[in-house]
This record gives sequence, structure tokens and C-alpha cells, in this order.
Amino acid sequence: MASKASFTADEWNEVLGGVLMAGFAVTAADPSGLWGLLKETFASGRALMEAKSSPNASELSKAVVSDMEGSEGRSAVQEFVKGRLRGAKRDEIKQRAIDSLRSAAAIVDQKAPSEAAAYKAWLLLIAKNVAEASKEGGFLGFGGVAVSAAEKATLAEIAAALGTRV
Repeated sequence: MASKASFTADEWNEVLGGVLMAGFAVTAADPSGLWGLLKETFASGRALMEAKSSPNASELSKAVVSDMEGSEGRSAVQEFVKGRLRGAKRDEIKQRAIDSLRSAAAIVDQKAPSEAAAYKAWLLLIAKNVAEASKEGGFLGFGGVAVSAAEKATLAEIAAALGTRV
């Protein structure tokens, strides 16, 4: 069973950051306006809460959620994300987020191989939840598509970075 103690501080921040970066990559791929951004943010948060209460959630995902519930964990992940995205233009955010996911996946592959598949599947689930949270291309909630072509392409990029399938 992997826990925070299985990783160095920098590695743990990368693992924590992966949770937020999964959603950021999708959001940056096809921004949905203010209402869509709120829905996508809530979708990411909902995935965290589900991992906390799910009997099927991996020990690593539960450790991530537990750490993010505390102020120290929240501060660490906020600093990590700021550092990764500092100075990025909007079109660079997606790629930086995907690169971060690739790095987090490699760390978990190395340090917690028995938890790696579940962690990567969880990150992809978060990204899918964000993609499905708000219709794209509609007007005031009418029309549009559930998942845009840009979001679908980003999900495929995320899956490739994680070494999984959409």
C-alpha cells in the first residue's frame, strides 16, 4: 500500500498535483466560460469526494484526498500548480498540465507500482468528469455537445501520457 511516506516531498507534490492537472488540461483545451468553468471545477472536486467515500478507491487516492483536506496539503498542491503554470499563456496550460500528468504517472509507476493502474485510471476519470461537466458550443445551456472535439483530443492525450486508454 502506497502512502505519502512512500514518496519524497517533491514526488508527493507531483502526485497531488496530478489530481488538479487532470482537470486543468481539459478546461484549458476548450474553455467554457464562467458557468462552464464552475461546473468543471465542481466536477473535479466531486471526484475527490467520491474517492474519499468509495470502498473501491485505492489506498493512494485516499491518501491524496486525505492530504488535500489539510491546510498543509492544500498549500503544497497550490504552490505546485502555481509553479508549473507560472508564466504560461492559455494555450500552454494544457501541455504543461499533460506533462505534469506524465511525470506523476512515472513517479507512481516507480514508487508504487501496485497502485499505479488505479491512480492513472482515477486521473483519467477526473479528466472525463471535467469534460462532461458542461456542454460546449451552446448558448445559455441550449444546444452544444457534451464533450467537444478539443476535449476528446485532450482526453486521448491524457490517456497517452498516463499510459492508459480512454
